[in-house]
Amino acid sequence: MSLNGRRNGQVLERVRLWLRWLEPGLGVKRWIALMAGGIFLLSIGVVLIVNFKLPEMLARAEIGAIEMVYIVTGHAISPIVIGVVLFLVGTGIIVYGMRETVGAIVGVFLPRGDPRLVEMILQQRQLQRGPKIVVLGGGTGLSTLLRGLKKVSTNLTAVVTVFDDGGSSGRLRREQGVLPPGDIRNCLVALAEAEPLLTQLFTHRFKGGELDGHSFGNLFIASMSQVTGDLETALKECSKVLAIRGRVLPTTLRDVTLCAEMSDGTVVEGESSITRAGKAIRRVFLKPDRVPPLRDALDAIAEADLVILGPGSLYTSVVPNLLVDGVVNALRRSHALKVYVCNVMTQHGETRGFRASDHARVLLQQGGRGLFDYVLVNTRRPRNQELLARYAREGAEPVEPDIDAIRALGVRPVAEDVISEEELVRHDPRKIATVLLQLLATVSPEAPRAASPL
Repeated sequence: MSLNGRRNGQVLERVRLWLRWLEPGLGVKRWIALMAGGIFLLSIGVVLIVNFKLPEMLARAEIGAIEMVYIVTGHAISPIVIGVVLFLVGTGIIVYGMRETVGAIVGVFLPRGDPRLVEMILQQRQLQRGPKIVVLGGGTGLSTLLRGLKKVSTNLTAVVTVFDDGGSSGRLRREQGVLPPGDIRNCLVALAEAEPLLTQLFTHRFKGGELDGHSFGNLFIASMSQVTGDLETALKECSKVLAIRGRVLPTTLRDVTLCAEMSDGTVVEGESSITRAGKAIRRVFLKPDRVPPLRDALDAIAEADLVILGPGSLYTSVVPNLLVDGVVNALRRSHALKVYVCNVMTQHGETRGFRASDHARVLLQQGGRGLFDYVLVNTRRPRNQELLARYAREGAEPVEPDIDAIRALGVRPVAEDVISEEELVRHDPRKIATVLLQLLATVSPEAPRAASPL
């Protein structure tokens, strides 16, 4: 088809869509007709006010109208006065018609007169003007951070690792040949604005039978991947279902195995096997080693005002993003404020005995100078002794905030109380988002402001 043919087709399609507003049952035709009448009266009023020379037929109508007014009132009224009256009446009719048209449309989505409507519109506009934020990581740490950030901006992109091979995700990967959806599901749910029941549905896990251990969300994403043909398209459709704020992107669309070389020289393949090995990790790598990135992920990093690495499992969630081709270079070239959010607890099988500077050093060894500018570390030791005892039994302890050692790495520490001790010791979504946005406002005052205080 020629270029002109395509353009004509697009124009006809737009006309057809506009004409659909005139179909019966929409409840807007009467108000559109009323607004058209108001526009006609307003136009005549403007013509009379400016004393524009009318065509002969309209001029005779004007004279007739003036004579009729004289007969009814017994007074000769200036055409300018009549014009002002017509202008005001026409304006009133247009405003009323617009109000009813908007009411007819909005009433389909919200109860008529819902007082939340104005607040929702204002909030959405503020969120759309928020800073562009990119978060790279995986696991529960990333989803916790997203819950705080979604309250200040919809310009939010989560770039998630897709190398999981354990649990429900691993089974779907092996049996159905789809990329593991677990971490992606957690991020979608964290960003969701859908009804609570729908988000509960996505996190629901089946018990018993062949579906034992599978979550509905994982099955849904895997099914959508097969229907649409790839994970990227599937995520766009899932995002619509959950009405998420922002977007979730995989680092790559390739099926890749995460491997680790241990301190004793042995090599372990598979994310779940790495943590179970219980040995100190020397380095992690991908198999195959050359993995193409998702272009949208690199573009998001290039356009961001704030880029955040972590929180999440250091070797199996954060570092793997840096192993994908192009990601490190994109981060180093980015002019955004770049922050590494250090974990608040060590992790058995990955970072046992690690201080905050050890976490940062591993990332800098992988990506080099310029990978990030700041390290956000928690300074408050958890007070819940029962929780600490439970973590100790699992070989985990609070990460020591060794501030001077972080400075020695050539990056700047940001030391704050950012933890929550409800059920688990983890980052508090509100606290961590507040600290990050205050840092952005201080370091990059020209960046867009957050929607509202947290």
